[in-house]
Amino acid sequence: MRERGRGRGRGRGEEVRERYLTRLARSVLAAAMLSGCWMSAHGAEDGMSMSHMSVSMSGHMYMTSLRAVKAGDQGRADAVVAAAKTAMAPYLDYHKALADHYEIFLPDVPQAQYHFTNYAYGLESRTHFDPLKPTSLLYKKTSDGGYKLVGAMYTDRVDATEDDLDDRIPLSIARWHQHINFCKAPPGQKAAYFGPDAKFGLLGSITTEEACVAAGGEFHPHFFGWMVHVYPFETDAKKIWSTEDDDAGHDNMDRSVMPGMAH
Repeated sequence: MRERGRGRGRGRGEEVRERYLTRLARSVLAAAMLSGCWMSAHGAEDGMSMSHMSVSMSGHMYMTSLRAVKAGDQGRADAVVAAAKTAMAPYLDYHKALADHYEIFLPDVPQAQYHFTNYAYGLESRTHFDPLKPTSLLYKKTSDGGYKLVGAMYTDRVDATEDDLDDRIPLSIARWHQHINFCKAPPGQKAAYFGPDAKFGLLGSITTEEACVAAGGEFHPHFFGWMVHVYPFETDAKKIWSTEDDDAGHDNMDRSVMPGMAH
């Protein structure tokens, strides 16, 4: 497995971390809208259907297509699943995750699942893949106000190639995704992030830099880098690397309208 030796110097590493966290802060609003989080809290109020949201998301999500299976692919993917299960085992109690520096991303926003993120692991993942160090643990909220562990998320740097991703987890088995084409609204126009006629953000109609600049916005081609979810406790093999809508709340997006998802 080849990895990239970039940003290893101490000074360079600090610069990368600063940019990473700055980008994270800028994208909080966008991420809140991601995967139906904002819809869960406000969609019904605005009369915005899930089908409308899926179409709106089509210009803001890129997913890798499935490649042909090569010899050894299933074994490599299975090894990642086993490692993910090992990495997750200490965190069935979410309090342990919090104690070990996993932070709940947007804890006050209703979500199908919550990302408990270890930002140090996210930084490490830019240059090295360690399946025992997932960037995020995925939890579902329970009726008693706690959290149930359901999965993990791995990440790679934003400029990783699809061959780089394939080196980590075979693209014949798993589909990685990126959040793309975010137009930050100009001052005074935050309301245009929301509703069926949204212009800005990850549910907005603006998907190009030219349109964003024309609207007075600030364009960001990518957020966070590459991501992939894994659900190692699933008994159905098809659900272990699930990206489809289902009643388990894994992703809640219509992938059929997204670039890279043609069959």
